[in-house]
Amino acid sequence: MSRPLCLITGASTGIGAACARLAAAQGFDLVLTYASSRTGAEAVAADCTSAGAAVTPVQCDVTDPDQIDALYTTVDATGPLAALINNAGVVDDAIRVSDLTHARLRRMFDTNVIGAILVAAAAVRRMEPRGTGTIINVTSAAARLGSANQYVDYAASKAAMDIFTKGLSDEVAPKGLRVMGVAPGLIDTPIHAKGGDPDRAARLSSMVPMQRTGSADEIAKAVLWLMSDGASYITGSTLDVTGGR
Repeated sequence: MSRPLCLITGASTGIGAACARLAAAQGFDLVLTYASSRTGAEAVAADCTSAGAAVTPVQCDVTDPDQIDALYTTVDATGPLAALINNAGVVDDAIRVSDLTHARLRRMFDTNVIGAILVAAAAVRRMEPRGTGTIINVTSAAARLGSANQYVDYAASKAAMDIFTKGLSDEVAPKGLRVMGVAPGLIDTPIHAKGGDPDRAARLSSMVPMQRTGSADEIAKAVLWLMSDGASYITGSTLDVTGGR
C-alpha cells in the first residue's frame, strides 16, 4: 500500500524539520522545501528516508509565484497530495513600529502571508477534486500577544494567517478538506537567532506558566495529531501550543 504524500514548507530546520521526521515515522512520504539551506534539507531528508519515507527536497522561495508553481510540478509528479504543513516563514530583528521600513514589511508579509496563502491555494486545487486533504498553517502565539517592542509586524502577519485559516476552512469543509492552525509559543529553535536574539526563548521562559520553553518536537506532535483521524471532527481551529502563555 502506498504512503500518503505530505508537503512541508520550510523543512530544513526547526519546526518544519521536526514535522518532517515525525511525519516520516508515521507513514508519510514527503516533499520538503527549503529557501537556502540545502545541506539542512538533505540532512532532514536522510533522517526521513531512514524512517522509510520517500523524500524529495525542493528549493522554493515562497515569495516567488513561479517557484511555487515549480514546486507543485514536483508534487504532482510525486503523487496525490494528502497533507500540507504550511510552515515557511521569516522573522527579523526586534524593533519598534516607528522604525519599520517598507522593505521589511514587504519581506515579512510576502513570505508569511502572501506566500503561505498561495501555497495553500495550490494545495486546495489538488485536494478538492479528490474530496480529502488536510492543511496545517503554522502561525504563532504572537498573533494574540502583539510582540510590542520586538516585531509587531511578525505578529500581524501571523494574525492574518489565523483569520485565513478560519476563512479557508469554512470554504473547503463541504468539500471534505480540513484546515487548522498551530500557534507555537516560546519554542527553542534557530528562528530566534535569525531574528538577532539567539537567547530570546530561554530569557523569556519565566513568562510561561509552565516555566520552560517548548521544543520543535512538541509542536510536531500537535501538528501530526491534527492531521490524524483522531482529529477528524476538527477544522477551522488554531491550537495554542504555548505552555499556557
